[in-house]
Amino acid sequence: MERAPDLLALGLDDRVRALTAGRGRNGELGRVIRSDRGFAFVVTESGLRVARPATRLVKQADEGGLPVVGDWVVVSGDEDDEPLVEDVLERLSAIMRRDPGRASRVQVLAANIDTVVITHPIDSPAKLGRIERELALVWDSGALPVIALTKADLADDVDAEVLAVGDIAPGVPVHPTSTVSGQGLDEIRAHLGAGRTLVLIGPSGSGKSTLVNALAGEDIQTTREVRMSDGKGRHTTVARELITLPTGGAIIDTPGLRAVGMWDSSEGLDQAFADIAGLAEGCRFRDCTHDGEPGCAVEAAVVSGELPERRLESYRELQAEIRHVNEELDVRARQERKQADKRLARDIRRFYRSGGRS
Repeated sequence: MERAPDLLALGLDDRVRALTAGRGRNGELGRVIRSDRGFAFVVTESGLRVARPATRLVKQADEGGLPVVGDWVVVSGDEDDEPLVEDVLERLSAIMRRDPGRASRVQVLAANIDTVVITHPIDSPAKLGRIERELALVWDSGALPVIALTKADLADDVDAEVLAVGDIAPGVPVHPTSTVSGQGLDEIRAHLGAGRTLVLIGPSGSGKSTLVNALAGEDIQTTREVRMSDGKGRHTTVARELITLPTGGAIIDTPGLRAVGMWDSSEGLDQAFADIAGLAEGCRFRDCTHDGEPGCAVEAAVVSGELPERRLESYRELQAEIRHVNEELDVRARQERKQADKRLARDIRRFYRSGGRS
């Protein structure tokens, strides 16, 4: 097995140390470099440890409490005991989506990242709606987004694709990249550096693993040929993994995302649609939903051609999705309170039936 990277190479700094100060935690500090089949692969000062999450963390799974790649954690257990992740330190940033299997459950994709590179192939026209979704999640994460338009060597009109994506990503760097010609790789490398963590997200076949190899200068991630008939590939990355680079910094490669479900990402939505948020300041009503209200400056901008209608429709769709998630969370919270009340009533009855004996 390769020698595990040290904690400084993985980003240990004063911010992380501050999270452990005065907490009285027992165990070793480490960073999760891989999460797979219920196990967390954690690099600590004593080496690589494969640990299960403690029961307390398992109970918090619905709220994203399980350790994920990029987390700083505390691991207990000596050589004779099974290592357990006892605690997950407060996340400085985290990219989250709605769990595809359970609408009212959050799935944390990666934690404590500085930059999120949204990869999207442009050998065919860019799917702007998907990029808008991903931007909303990234802005909400606390990390900074960057867009890498991959397979630029196969694009018919690179400049047109960059312009189209740039129009829906105000304030976000957009880099056309090609691992064949090397185009755009230096621009992506500029977001790396000692102690910094970068994560790549995007659909299967968007070239994430190939980009990781190119940035690292070696074949770290083995890639498989994408079927030319439909552009869909069987990506080798089946688990999220943090990889340190010889040049400094770390990259988290992720499996392709088929679904990009919104979570409670209202703030991220406003940043991803900063153009609409700016126009909304001119609406007659402060709580305008931009859907038929009188004096709506956003809809007026669509009529005048200042704002594309597709852009407003995308905003409405994501806004409705976030509202639906929040409604489901409210329902779940009420159900949990009801169950807690039932348990309390049952305990009270049991207490009195026992004559006050505990």
